[in-house]
Amino acid sequence: MSNHSVQTVSTSNDKYKVILAVFAVVAGIAAFYVLAGQSTWVRAAALVVGLVIAGGLLAVSDLGRNFVEFAKESVRETKKVVWPTRKEAGQITAVVFGFVLVMAIFLWGTDKFLEFMLYDVILGWKK
Repeated sequence: MSNHSVQTVSTSNDKYKVILAVFAVVAGIAAFYVLAGQSTWVRAAALVVGLVIAGGLLAVSDLGRNFVEFAKESVRETKKVVWPTRKEAGQITAVVFGFVLVMAIFLWGTDKFLEFMLYDVILGWKK
Protein backbone atom coordinates (compact mmCIF):
# COMPACT_ATOMS: atom_id res chain seq x y z
CA MET A 1 0.00 0.00 0.00
CA SER A 2 1.33 3.46 -0.84
CA ASN A 3 1.21 6.54 1.33
CA HIS A 4 0.60 8.97 -1.52
CA SER A 5 -1.86 11.67 -0.63
CA VAL A 6 -4.84 12.05 -2.89
CA GLN A 7 -5.89 15.54 -3.84
CA THR A 8 -9.62 15.89 -4.11
CA VAL A 9 -11.30 18.18 -6.57
CA SER A 10 -12.97 21.12 -4.87
CA THR A 11 -16.71 21.14 -4.92
CA SER A 12 -18.79 23.85 -6.48
CA ASN A 13 -19.80 24.96 -2.96
CA ASP A 14 -16.18 25.88 -2.28
CA LYS A 15 -16.04 27.85 -5.51
CA TYR A 16 -19.17 29.73 -4.46
CA LYS A 17 -17.66 30.45 -1.06
CA VAL A 18 -14.54 31.93 -2.67
CA ILE A 19 -16.65 33.99 -5.09
CA LEU A 20 -18.79 35.26 -2.21
CA ALA A 21 -15.64 36.11 -0.26
CA VAL A 22 -14.36 38.18 -3.19
CA PHE A 23 -17.72 39.94 -3.40
CA ALA A 24 -17.62 40.62 0.35
CA VAL A 25 -14.20 42.24 0.02
CA VAL A 26 -15.36 44.33 -2.95
CA ALA A 27 -18.54 45.29 -1.07
CA GLY A 28 -16.52 46.34 1.98
CA ILE A 29 -14.21 48.49 -0.13
CA ALA A 30 -17.16 49.96 -2.05
CA ALA A 31 -18.96 50.76 1.21
CA PHE A 32 -15.82 52.48 2.48
CA TYR A 33 -15.88 54.86 -0.48
CA VAL A 34 -19.68 55.22 -0.71
CA LEU A 35 -19.82 56.30 2.94
CA ALA A 36 -17.36 59.14 2.32
CA GLY A 37 -19.64 61.64 4.08
CA GLN A 38 -19.85 59.53 7.25
CA SER A 39 -17.41 59.44 10.13
CA THR A 40 -14.15 57.56 9.81
CA TRP A 41 -15.33 54.92 12.27
CA VAL A 42 -18.41 54.06 10.19
CA ARG A 43 -16.32 53.80 7.03
CA ALA A 44 -13.68 51.66 8.75
CA ALA A 45 -16.39 49.45 10.28
CA ALA A 46 -17.91 48.84 6.83
CA LEU A 47 -14.53 47.85 5.47
CA VAL A 48 -13.73 45.61 8.42
CA VAL A 49 -17.14 43.90 8.25
CA GLY A 50 -16.56 43.11 4.57
CA LEU A 51 -13.11 41.71 5.31
CA VAL A 52 -14.34 39.66 8.28
CA ILE A 53 -17.17 38.15 6.24
CA ALA A 54 -14.70 37.31 3.46
CA GLY A 55 -12.30 35.78 5.97
CA GLY A 56 -15.08 33.71 7.50
CA LEU A 57 -16.18 32.43 4.12
CA LEU A 58 -12.62 31.53 3.18
CA ALA A 59 -12.01 29.86 6.53
CA VAL A 60 -14.78 27.34 5.93
CA SER A 61 -13.71 26.53 2.37
CA ASP A 62 -11.12 23.94 1.38
CA LEU A 63 -8.97 26.66 -0.13
CA GLY A 64 -8.93 28.55 3.17
CA ARG A 65 -8.14 25.48 5.23
CA ASN A 66 -5.34 24.55 2.84
CA PHE A 67 -3.95 28.08 3.08
CA VAL A 68 -4.02 28.02 6.87
CA GLU A 69 -2.24 24.65 6.88
CA PHE A 70 0.34 25.99 4.43
CA ALA A 71 0.91 29.07 6.61
CA LYS A 72 1.39 26.89 9.71
CA GLU A 73 3.90 24.69 7.89
CA SER A 74 5.73 27.78 6.63
CA VAL A 75 6.08 29.14 10.15
CA ARG A 76 7.26 25.74 11.35
CA GLU A 77 9.91 25.59 8.60
CA THR A 78 11.02 29.17 9.30
CA LYS A 79 11.70 28.21 12.91
CA LYS A 80 14.11 25.53 11.66
CA VAL A 81 16.30 28.06 9.84
CA VAL A 82 19.70 28.68 11.42
CA TRP A 83 20.28 32.41 11.16
CA PRO A 84 23.85 33.74 11.03
CA THR A 85 25.28 35.62 13.98
CA ARG A 86 26.08 39.31 13.69
CA LYS A 87 29.76 38.50 13.17
CA GLU A 88 29.00 35.94 10.44
CA ALA A 89 26.64 38.36 8.70
CA GLY A 90 29.34 41.04 8.77
CA GLN A 91 31.92 38.65 7.32
CA ILE A 92 29.57 37.52 4.56
CA THR A 93 28.78 41.15 3.73
CA ALA A 94 32.49 42.00 3.56
CA VAL A 95 33.10 39.07 1.20
CA VAL A 96 30.25 40.23 -1.05
CA PHE A 97 31.53 43.82 -1.11
CA GLY A 98 35.04 42.57 -1.86
CA PHE A 99 33.79 40.41 -4.72
CA VAL A 100 31.78 43.31 -6.14
CA LEU A 101 34.84 45.56 -5.97
CA VAL A 102 37.04 42.99 -7.73
CA MET A 103 34.40 42.43 -10.42
CA ALA A 104 33.98 46.18 -10.93
CA ILE A 105 37.73 46.62 -11.42
CA PHE A 106 37.83 43.60 -13.76
CA LEU A 107 34.93 44.88 -15.87
CA TRP A 108 36.42 48.40 -15.97
CA GLY A 109 39.75 46.96 -17.11
CA THR A 110 38.08 44.77 -19.73
CA ASP A 111 36.11 47.76 -21.01
CA LYS A 112 39.24 49.91 -21.26
CA PHE A 113 41.17 47.11 -23.00
CA LEU A 114 38.39 46.57 -25.55
CA GLU A 115 38.09 50.32 -26.05
CA PHE A 116 41.83 50.53 -26.71
CA MET A 117 41.75 47.56 -29.08
CA LEU A 118 38.72 48.79 -31.03
CA TYR A 119 39.38 52.52 -31.27
CA ASP A 120 43.18 52.70 -31.24
CA VAL A 121 44.39 49.48 -32.82
CA ILE A 122 41.60 48.36 -35.20
CA LEU A 123 39.96 51.65 -36.23
CA GLY A 124 42.82 54.01 -35.52
CA TRP A 125 40.45 56.81 -34.41
CA LYS A 126 42.46 57.96 -31.38
CA LYS A 127 45.87 59.15 -32.50
